Amino acid sequence: MKQLLFCFALVAAFLQAARGNNDRLLTSLSNTIRLTASYDQARIKEIGQLRGALQSPGLSPAERFLRHERIYEAYKVFHYDSAYSYAIRLVKIAREMNNPGHLAAANLKLSFILLSTGLYKETHDSLSSLSRQQVPDSLKGDYYALWGRYYYDVAGYANDHFHSVDYDLQGNRYLDSCLLWYAPGSFEHVYYSGLKYFKQNKQKEASSFFEQLLESPGLTYHQYALTASTQSGIYLQNGDMDKGIALLIQATIADIKSSTKETVAIFHLAELLYKKGDLIHAAMCIESAIANAEFYGARQRKVQASSILPLIESERISGMEQQKSILIKYAIVVTVLVLALVALTWIILKQVKKLKQAQLALQESNAAQQVANVQLQESNQRLAVLNEKLEEANKIQEEYIGHFFNMDSEFYSKLDKIKTTIEQKLLEKRYEDIRFFLNKIDARKEKEELLLSFDRIFLKLFPNFVAQVNELLRPDEKLVLKDGEMLNTDLRIFALMRLGVSDTEKIASVLEYSVKTIYSYKSRLKNKAIVPVEEFEQRIMQIKAL
Repeated sequence: MKQLLFCFALVAAFLQAARGNNDRLLTSLSNTIRLTASYDQARIKEIGQLRGALQSPGLSPAERFLRHERIYEAYKVFHYDSAYSYAIRLVKIAREMNNPGHLAAANLKLSFILLSTGLYKETHDSLSSLSRQQVPDSLKGDYYALWGRYYYDVAGYANDHFHSVDYDLQGNRYLDSCLLWYAPGSFEHVYYSGLKYFKQNKQKEASSFFEQLLESPGLTYHQYALTASTQSGIYLQNGDMDKGIALLIQATIADIKSSTKETVAIFHLAELLYKKGDLIHAAMCIESAIANAEFYGARQRKVQASSILPLIESERISGMEQQKSILIKYAIVVTVLVLALVALTWIILKQVKKLKQAQLALQESNAAQQVANVQLQESNQRLAVLNEKLEEANKIQEEYIGHFFNMDSEFYSKLDKIKTTIEQKLLEKRYEDIRFFLNKIDARKEKEELLLSFDRIFLKLFPNFVAQVNELLRPDEKLVLKDGEMLNTDLRIFALMRLGVSDTEKIASVLEYSVKTIYSYKSRLKNKAIVPVEEFEQRIMQIKAL
């Protein structure tokens, strides 16, 4: 039963942490949205520099194609009209060059931009014209991936149980083809592998690919946003809305920082926040999404916005009307109460005045008595704790002082015997015998006897120490002593701590280990515990003496 309650507590704590994390992420998103203009300005500045490079005299056709291509890449998820214009220029330059590879690349870029703005028929015509050309091997991955994305987008646009299924299947077939041409381990190969499984409703397999990308360094903002947005769909299908929202927030932040205007993450985020009742952030997201769609010129995103915005605005208006109605009711109630209060005040004022002094005196008396009782209880508790500690300290003191007086007596007897023996052999000039005699003295054995003596006295004071320490450890990590062994090094370290030796350097000196080794022993035993690491030493100190 306790374990079940503990599990429920852990789940509740996890959910609370997830909600708190999303609140922090939403705050970060709000701040990032406010900086949208500065990110866009940086992108415009970058494009201006690229356009300036076109004015260089004496450019070869190949160099002109490359520089136009760079400008297209800067525009393709930022501004449709400009990207389309440069895609047309790339087609024209490729034809002037009479270069089939460049022409195929230019037409691919044209198809991408048509798909991004929701011109599905034009996209199909453009891709179909490519199929009649010779697509270079280096572009076949992008070619088949774009076909796959086309069918997935059309399936989402159709959004029914008949045609969408066929479109998704066709998209899957094209993804199978594109994976044959992308280099294994590349972003495209890993991402489209995950997307294929995702479209086949194999969430576990898909998630492994997306998690791999999210944990890999070096992703661009756009790549991170694309991966996080897709991975959020897996969490949402599994019913984990908080994690799904968290990833969509991160994807939206990455889109804003990369000035990506053609994106679905912020639309999905607005819809989820609306369903959760967070109308303020939902409105903020949908307004930003509409601004992106208007700026980019994405027709399909405008359609998405038109389906979500009225719902959010309707809820906001409804909420405002409800608040207004509630405020009116509260105002009426408060007015009636104030009038009643004024009418009754003069009746009870005289009685209050008479009772006030007596009540105040009684309250002061009760308060003083309560304070005295609390202080007495606290004093009694402190005294009980002190008495218990004093009694325990006296027991330890009696046992160890008596024991070490005996040890001192034995030690001095041994010293006296050694002195007498050495003096005798010196008088007899039997120096080799002295060396032999000294070599017989085993310091290690003496140390072991000292430790055994410590163990014996300690276990006399704390006979259940080993068993109670084992109760704090996991079943498969309990300490097992060797034959004839009373305490091992792990137990001696915590035994010294139980006696009040808290200084790690002193413990290391007593046991003849380095401080680092003592820390290592302590950490290893704590990590085997069933209690939190930070509570382990406290639980050791709570072990009672006999």
